[in-house]
Amino acid sequence: MPTISRFFGIVIAMYFDDHGPPHFHARHADGSAKVRIDTLEVIESTLARRQVRFVLAWAELHQDELFENWRRARVGETLQEVEPLR
Repeated sequence: MPTISRFFGIVIAMYFDDHGPPHFHARHADGSAKVRIDTLEVIESTLARRQVRFVLAWAELHQDELFENWRRARVGETLQEVEPLR
């Protein structure tokens, strides 16, 4: 699972062979989440509320880059790193 960003102990990644809808995965020592890119809807999560807020704030800032990485993953191209939340 290629990592595209890291911030505040959260790792953001995408699978190359993952199913739709376009989404990304967020992992932390305390849990994980799956988030749709188009609506920024949390599909499933075991993350703490604070970590979910960080992930959603980051995703809102980088939605275009997330869509581009999803496209790249579908065709087997190298994913681009995305600036972390600061």
